Amino acid sequence: MTTFQTTTVLSKIPHHFMTLGIDPGTATVGYAFVSGSKKAPIIHDYGVLTTDARSKEFMPDRLVELAEDLEILIKKYNPTKVVLEELFFFRNVTTVISVAQSRGMMVYLTRKSGCEVSSATPLQLKQTLCGYGRATKKQMQFMIQKVFKLESIPKPDDAADALALAWYGLPQS
Repeated sequence: MTTFQTTTVLSKIPHHFMTLGIDPGTATVGYAFVSGSKKAPIIHDYGVLTTDARSKEFMPDRLVELAEDLEILIKKYNPTKVVLEELFFFRNVTTVISVAQSRGMMVYLTRKSGCEVSSATPLQLKQTLCGYGRATKKQMQFMIQKVFKLESIPKPDDAADALALAWYGLPQS
């Protein structure tokens, strides 16, 4: 069973343009539902979906669990656009294969749900959010806290990354 760790902020606000940011993975998937614009973003929900990375559970079963939980969230928030983090260089071939499988499932599921699907690289996110393509993780998290006017840096890192991805997909104004 996948575990949800969620922070619902403003789920009752009506929205016309909801963006879903997804930081793909197999053990931990970050997600964030955001509306508004880059200048005035509104968080509706963010968090992580997790599966037990230490279990001997068959990878297809873990993917089904993640897909079912992601589908529940998509039906609840009805996003119009999805931004997934583009895969980047991995040293561990096994990890890149499983994350690619997970990302492929997410692309299929969100597209099947009628969402416009796009992706962003970490470099693009850093450049757009911080103005510098080599910004550190700490600088990114500070900017996420600032643009969303949060009291603290969102945790865990996967959820913070998903907030950045969702923000990236918002219109300018």
